[in-house]
Amino acid sequence: MREAFERELASAYPVDAPEASVAREFDLRAAPGSTQQFDGQLLDVWAYNGQVPGPVLRVRLGEELVVRLRNDLPQPTTIHWHGVRVPNAMDGVPGVTQDPVPPGGTFTYRFVPKDAGTFWFHPHVRGAEQVERGLYGVLVVDDAETLPYSRDEVWVLDDWRLGADGQIDPRFVTRHDLAHDGRWGQVVTVNGDTAQELNARPGERIRLRLVNTSNGRVYRPDFGALKPRVIAVDGMYTARPLPLAGFELAPGNRLDLDLVIPRDANTQEYAVTDRFTRRTFTLATIRVAGEAIATPVFEPPSNPNIPSWVGAAERPVDVTYVLNARRGGKHGIQWTINGRPWGEHEVTQLQEGRWVRVRFQNDSARLHPMHIHGQFFKVIARKGQPVEDLYFRDTVLLRGRESIDVGMVPLDWGRWMMHCHILEHAESGMMTLVEVNGEQPAQDPSPSGS
Repeated sequence: MREAFERELASAYPVDAPEASVAREFDLRAAPGSTQQFDGQLLDVWAYNGQVPGPVLRVRLGEELVVRLRNDLPQPTTIHWHGVRVPNAMDGVPGVTQDPVPPGGTFTYRFVPKDAGTFWFHPHVRGAEQVERGLYGVLVVDDAETLPYSRDEVWVLDDWRLGADGQIDPRFVTRHDLAHDGRWGQVVTVNGDTAQELNARPGERIRLRLVNTSNGRVYRPDFGALKPRVIAVDGMYTARPLPLAGFELAPGNRLDLDLVIPRDANTQEYAVTDRFTRRTFTLATIRVAGEAIATPVFEPPSNPNIPSWVGAAERPVDVTYVLNARRGGKHGIQWTINGRPWGEHEVTQLQEGRWVRVRFQNDSARLHPMHIHGQFFKVIARKGQPVEDLYFRDTVLLRGRESIDVGMVPLDWGRWMMHCHILEHAESGMMTLVEVNGEQPAQDPSPSGS
């Protein structure tokens, strides 16, 4: 049966990156600075190229991405390309795939993305602090041939914990954060704005990409009378367009929406609200005005080759990760995987190309969005009951006392991080390594660094 599962995956997404037709080059400078956030408030941040959110990097499938990072921070840093199936040496994990880039140093990331989709990038050094201070950006890999949407928009969701002075609270990885669901801020922004507006004309068809860059906050977006359809989860197309109701964005997650503005909606306003917590609040507002345009007509993008993996939930579990906490460590609380924090962890050995069933067993009462680098996976069971998700993902949210089983076929050799994407939980120990054993490519990517 494993062989049948592996054959199903073979048509779902490519093993290898396409041959590069051209290189797209970008320069990113990570440095302290000040930006206008929250309706003009001047906020001291750490930023890529002086902006928060950082720049949206766009390449087309089949193009090579070349990013030259300069670190002008007072700390070492790296860039991790969240959700992108990169060569292992480009994954941006200090001590695992590269040395951290020191203050004043540089590093060049170079790879050809294997998949079109919505991805993002952020440091993997002291992430609970560096991401919270504003170091993140979005990577969009367009299809080789794009569809005629009226517009393609990106919404970056984040929250900010501010001190009494209105600046970012400098207390990171606190005991309170560790005892709860990480750092949740009192100010929520979309693209750095507490009152984000999208001005649209009646009839427009918009591809809207949502990215959750928060340290710990989870979102459940509600578009009210508008009925967007989910066409991609974590960058990967769904088997068919799906209703948005019930979809959640945990830290690290992305959703691509196909949003049609009704032709009779002139002068209408639609509040986009968050309904994950008991306190509903507005994330953004869509304002419709102007003469109606002809709505572009085309079949939305999809991946009809999402494997069904019928019977997967009846297969034995190959790997179990038990998630819990214990007292100890420099923060007073350690979050552990199988009873061990990062540094005491055991590396999981997986065979390239072999289907595996992985169980995440949350023995704690807290939330844990579990993220595996370099792999996509499909949820096959929750609390022991089979489920049929019509999409892949790279991050899955576990609630307290919940177990979730996923199926995956590792395709990329190397050592890959697996961790909770509540960054405080990860920093206090909830990280481990997955090693995919396979034949090493003839030419190992040779990054440049200093």
